[in-house]
Amino acid sequence: MNIFGVDLKHQHFPYLLERPQTKVDWFEVISENFMNTRGYPLETLMKIREDYPISLHGVGMSIGQHHDLDHNYLKKLKELINLIDPILVSDHLCWTGAPDRKAHNLLPLPYNQETLNKVVSRIQKIQDYLGREVSFENVSAYFELKSSTYSEWEFLREVSKKSGSKILLDINNIYVNSKNHKFDPYEYLDAINEDLISEIHLAGHTDTGSFLFDTHSTSVCSDVWELYQYKIKNKKNIYTLIEWDEDVPEFKELEAEAIKARLKWEESDGQAL
Repeated sequence: MNIFGVDLKHQHFPYLLERPQTKVDWFEVISENFMNTRGYPLETLMKIREDYPISLHGVGMSIGQHHDLDHNYLKKLKELINLIDPILVSDHLCWTGAPDRKAHNLLPLPYNQETLNKVVSRIQKIQDYLGREVSFENVSAYFELKSSTYSEWEFLREVSKKSGSKILLDINNIYVNSKNHKFDPYEYLDAINEDLISEIHLAGHTDTGSFLFDTHSTSVCSDVWELYQYKIKNKKNIYTLIEWDEDVPEFKELEAEAIKARLKWEESDGQAL
């Protein structure tokens, strides 16, 4: 099964139009980069789509915001989905501001029953409208809300189980939060059944000295690789993506990280894919 990919958030598209020989199986793009254009960016993505599966990963759905969801946004997303026929559609379990004032950040939710009910209802409506399953990613958070009554992993799990959505499990985000908020990342991983996971993200972060910052600007650290190998030990077929958004290296270095993820998979318990 082809499950190892890299993101194209800031990659040089013309290079990929040369159709290089690559061991990467698929690519992921930011949905919003293509929802509002019918020009060269979309044309380029369609060329890539001829040779590789594409996953659409959003940053603007703001599933947990207080205001109503943007129906024009969902309409454009549905049009892009129908055009690309992606292998996965995902966004983040967060909020990003008000309709007229965006924070340009992925902000954490209060993990309580009221928020759970609201988010589950919205996801169900969105999946009905889009006509397909959507996955939601756990985010890096630099503060916690006192109104939370669930742990982050309990909330993430309940959203998935009650809404029928899947989890995009970002293991780097788990690691960053575990260090910043002092919890055991292995307890988090144990709480999330593999059957709920559609995709795993791996990325690098920056150690500021006083906290970890989720920059996606370096290679995956050894601790995150260990967490990844721990989570895949049951050999479930889960898509794995390497993210690299800042200080992006040459494509070969990004590809090498995806190959490393494949090797970690093959080294884990059970039969290699």
